[in-house]
Amino acid sequence: MLKKIKQSIWDLPVRLLHWLLVATITAAWISSHRTGSAHEYIGYGAGMIVLLRLLWGFTGNRYARFRQFVRPAPLTLQYLREVVQGHAARYLGHNPLGGWMVIALLSCVGLLVVSGWLTTTDLLWGYAWPVLLHTTIAWALIGLIALHISGVLFTSWQHHENLIAAMLTGKKAPAGDDDIE
Repeated sequence: MLKKIKQSIWDLPVRLLHWLLVATITAAWISSHRTGSAHEYIGYGAGMIVLLRLLWGFTGNRYARFRQFVRPAPLTLQYLREVVQGHAARYLGHNPLGGWMVIALLSCVGLLVVSGWLTTTDLLWGYAWPVLLHTTIAWALIGLIALHISGVLFTSWQHHENLIAAMLTGKKAPAGDDDIE
């Protein structure tokens, strides 16, 4: 039996930062209703992860770079139409919707960190709106995460490819004739 040769796509920094962000967001959610400074420190950790991913998005390998996977709006809308019609191309790296999801998630976590920090400042201490803003952004992040997981599962099903395993190993099947690198 021939073994399928897999191609390295997502390097260790991308995978490590992805799963560290999953862990910090989970820990932040769990610690959000507890007293103490753990939630605050976890938030700062998430902020550091976002900053490192932004840096890696400009200096990392081909598939880590934003310029490789953040596609123009018209191409992304065309891809969305193809997904709905059931004949979207397989992308070796992030597909156009996945690329924009990366931007949305990183932006949302960044805003969450900033809004959380604002709640700790002397200037805004005691005001309700920074807490309301932080809570609203947190719920928006939960919605984005649900959409992200749904997209990963749908794309895995559509292309008969385990994207969760690919984000663990960094490897995917090489591009076929109709795939986009």
